[in-house]
Amino acid sequence: MRFLKDLSLSAATAGFVAVLVGFTSSVAIVFQAAQAFNASPELITSWMWALGLGMGLCTLVPSLILRQPVMVAWSTPGAAVLATAGLAGGFSMAEAVGAFLVCGALITLAGVTGWFEKLMNRIPMAIASALLAGVLARFGLQAFAAAQTALPLVLLMLGSYLLARRLWPRYAVVVTLGVAIIFVAGRGELAGAAVTFGLAMPVFTAPVFSFAAITSLALPLFVVTMASQNVPGVAVIRAAGYAMPISRLITVTGLAMLVLAPFGAFALCLSAITAAICMGREAHEDPQRRYTAAVCCGALYVLIGLFGGAVTGLLTAFPKELVVAIAGLALLGTIGGGLASALQDESHREAALITFLVTLSGVAIAGIGSAFWGVVAGAVALAAQRLGRRPVKGV
Repeated sequence: MRFLKDLSLSAATAGFVAVLVGFTSSVAIVFQAAQAFNASPELITSWMWALGLGMGLCTLVPSLILRQPVMVAWSTPGAAVLATAGLAGGFSMAEAVGAFLVCGALITLAGVTGWFEKLMNRIPMAIASALLAGVLARFGLQAFAAAQTALPLVLLMLGSYLLARRLWPRYAVVVTLGVAIIFVAGRGELAGAAVTFGLAMPVFTAPVFSFAAITSLALPLFVVTMASQNVPGVAVIRAAGYAMPISRLITVTGLAMLVLAPFGAFALCLSAITAAICMGREAHEDPQRRYTAAVCCGALYVLIGLFGGAVTGLLTAFPKELVVAIAGLALLGTIGGGLASALQDESHREAALITFLVTLSGVAIAGIGSAFWGVVAGAVALAAQRLGRRPVKGV
């Protein structure tokens, strides 16, 4: 089987790190979103089942078919929108499921019509690279900021990474993660999370469609997911040099939502952070073999869905400083590459820098994150530069 031939330890580790970072950094927000609709423990487990299977299958299957690292995640800003709007509006779980279905239908429409991909094709590579660097740079900053609360751990991980980059560059992240786990385990810093073994059981919720839920939940969820998640997700794909069928992938995520929404899959989208981990050189030197990292990531997401309680307990046992540090170190190469590509063309440099800074700022306006506003600011700056130019007349 070609997959087993292409698989490597570095790719498998990249897949695990992607799940570790993507899951532990935002699972609490997903729990808050479910609780905003008065979800019972059984319903929360069902949400994890639906999201795990949705992310896992939408990542694993297309990656195997295309032989490219397709990465799908839940919409973290979408979960934040639901957590806020759900409490404020007092919506029921049935109304929330109805809103999820409407959002899924809109995402499917965006994919089928191809309008989203056409919009993304108009964004210059310098702006896309600056967007990527701005999104990922926050994780780089968090990696070193973690030294304030876990200085020995961060210094050990940084030293291990630099040494491994010198001696075994392909396995730098593998070595760093292994050393960090041994260190925190030896100091008894692995959290004693309750691990419950057993299959997660899905719970079906019949949808109820209401105008209030559509306007207050479905439409904001759609806008935030497309602007704050799918836009940087496409930027990562383009910056990594992959030519993927974006419209078809968007359609797949929308269809998966339509199937899994009654069980709790509120929003699926193209990933940015975890995609950068699996699409970088740390996953594999050969870009054509990095799809194995995505397949491993997808398989782990499926396990999260099937064995939600056990896997959740294991992943959340890691100290948060370890998670942010390994994420930042794993993304160093991609951040550097994004900045280099963004600033290479002098005619786009200022617009790219504006995009980078606005995205890095983390500013959110009208509930939409900085990734979208970074693209808008860069596009405005680029348009202003072009409007100021006058064509040179021939002599």
